[in-house]
Amino acid sequence: MQGYNCIMIFNSQKSELLFIKRLKDPYKGLYNFVGGKIEKEEDGFVAAYRELYEETGISSKDIKLYHMMDFKYYNQDCYVEVYVGILFNEIQLRQELHPLYWLPISEDFFDMRKFAGEGNIGHMVEQVKIYGLGILQSDI
Repeated sequence: MQGYNCIMIFNSQKSELLFIKRLKDPYKGLYNFVGGKIEKEEDGFVAAYRELYEETGISSKDIKLYHMMDFKYYNQDCYVEVYVGILFNEIQLRQELHPLYWLPISEDFFDMRKFAGEGNIGHMVEQVKIYGLGILQSDI
């Protein structure tokens, strides 16, 4: 089963989330979280930090990631690990391929005309807002 990750990055004020705007299918033209493939035998956290650095220039010195949830898609023979973190400070982003955008947390992340994932992005954001992880729960 192929592994993938999605990484939810909040700015240091916890007022915006980082997105890529996809340049190719699937979900061409829609916003999606940073993420990518987990290589065979690769630890999930290692993969998340690697993908985050490759796509944005954000390193483990800039953020601490928390493993929030997983999804299994048996019909697609894959799973997705979801990570979340808050930047320690504002940094200069460096895009790899897809353009990077900060979007306010007031967005309707369930809008499938704007966001990838058939509503999953909205679900993930709501899980962080409602059930949060210690450092996130009180401020979002």
